[in-house]
Amino acid sequence: MRLLTPIFLSLCLALPGLAQRADPNFDPMKDVTLRFEKGAVVVAVPAGAHLKASFMEVKKQAGPGTLKMGKLPPTMAKDEIGDGIWHGQVRVPVSGEGLSGSVTLQVTYQPCTEGEGGVCYPPITRPLEVNASEIPAEKPVGKLPVSSLENATEAPKVEVTPGPVLGASTPATPAPRSGLLLSLLLVFLAGMGASLTPCVYPMIPITMAIVGAKGGGKARGFALSAVLVLGMAVTYTTLGVLAAKSGAAFGAFAQKPAFLIPVSLLFAAFALSLFGAFEIALPPSLAMKLQGDGSRKGFGGAFLMGLVLGPLSAPCVGPVIGAVLVGIAQQGDVWLGGLQLFVFSLGMGVLFMTVGTFSAALPKSGEWLTRFKQVMGLVVLGFAAWNVRLVAPEWANFSMWALVMLAGAAVFGAFEAAEGLVAQFGKGLAILMLAFGVLLGLRAAETFLPVDLLPRGGAAAVKEEHAGWLEQDLEGALAKAKAERKVVLVDIYADWCAQCKELDEKTWPDASVKQWIAQNAVAIRIDTDARRKDLAAKLQIRSYPTVILLDAEGRELRRILGFQKPETMKAWLEGK
Repeated sequence: MRLLTPIFLSLCLALPGLAQRADPNFDPMKDVTLRFEKGAVVVAVPAGAHLKASFMEVKKQAGPGTLKMGKLPPTMAKDEIGDGIWHGQVRVPVSGEGLSGSVTLQVTYQPCTEGEGGVCYPPITRPLEVNASEIPAEKPVGKLPVSSLENATEAPKVEVTPGPVLGASTPATPAPRSGLLLSLLLVFLAGMGASLTPCVYPMIPITMAIVGAKGGGKARGFALSAVLVLGMAVTYTTLGVLAAKSGAAFGAFAQKPAFLIPVSLLFAAFALSLFGAFEIALPPSLAMKLQGDGSRKGFGGAFLMGLVLGPLSAPCVGPVIGAVLVGIAQQGDVWLGGLQLFVFSLGMGVLFMTVGTFSAALPKSGEWLTRFKQVMGLVVLGFAAWNVRLVAPEWANFSMWALVMLAGAAVFGAFEAAEGLVAQFGKGLAILMLAFGVLLGLRAAETFLPVDLLPRGGAAAVKEEHAGWLEQDLEGALAKAKAERKVVLVDIYADWCAQCKELDEKTWPDASVKQWIAQNAVAIRIDTDARRKDLAAKLQIRSYPTVILLDAEGRELRRILGFQKPETMKAWLEGK
């Protein structure tokens, strides 16, 4: 027993180490199972692997009807680059409209294996045949079930060992309901903000002349004001329904660069309008015709005034309502679209209800209205940048946010004298935004040129650890290796690859590994996923990271896949 005890303990200690080795035989096609169950596409991976949320997508091939992918369930963890991941299986809910017969779904996923030797595979798209009768019809927001992973006992058909249950403790309805209430609250506040813009504010005296609140008592003033707001609600709710109808027509197109980029340019134009660069106004003759002479009184006049209030307020409300309408069009939900614009009109009508009921004295328009309009423009400009963050190159993202920060610095008075505590606080915020804008602008220049203008830290420390490495230029590396009589060490990576990040942080900085490379190899990093796609087939890259040793003529000596610890990498480099 004394002899067996240490052997037993040694085996127990060795098991975790064995478990941390990635499965070298993992097949991203065969080992990832797809099936359709209870209104959702179920994607499952075996133990020791995970799915990245960044690339999970379900679309429909050509054919009649539309398919809409529901909200993805919450991720279980994050990888080294901060992307959410799932273990076991994930359920992707879908709904359809006008589908018939057999429907071919295109399921896109990205699997990664874990532990030493773990790799990430490029996003893979596979077909999945589903009977149209199994796909549920689209439901109004607020009644959609929360997407969640089912317990393994509820899915006996899975051919792999599922991971922990995801979302099991999430209630069935609170998440959609809370999300709906939050979106309606934001739209209501947007309506209140729109009512304070300079284009709406001067119309209140004319509106009150039609409502006739003064002298009619608070009850009549409240009733007439409510009817006016209902007229506004009819106009805006109609706009919401039309936007949602159009959204349902183009569906996923609203998520593509061909849609996102023009929309962001439109938002930027709206922001410039709110900054005072130009006005979005109706022709004066049409505006006077819509406004009338103010002779109409009573409930009919109040209702008609509410109907035309939307066109009359277009110069300032246009940017705000435009942003709301685009969001509705992207969702494509008729019920939600009408509800959101109805709530928007209620928010916009708060000021009219208050004034009509109490005949309140209005504060004089002036600097505060101009500043409020500029702040709204800054929000719209920020949304324009955020809207294209995933489709714009890195240098463009830096540039856009630099412009947002510089605009914010001007809005909050970085270049104005400050008197009083509040003004000085605003100027301090403006100076901070100015500093951020300058730094972001320099980062944009660094990324675009490329040059080094600022000291690096954090994630940029990776670049310091690759000092002396070539970037992307395989041809130059081969020429240099031939001149120096060395081999070429090729580190194949992708920006979305977590294991590549592990190599950068844990293996390449190791002193013994760096020493071997300095003495024996010309090292180069190549992104065959985004920057040198032409080399992916030539070098036969199927997963990331891949490390290859080439001779000076470009012939492959050996390769190793996935993240490797420093001692393992050193042994491999030495051919052991």
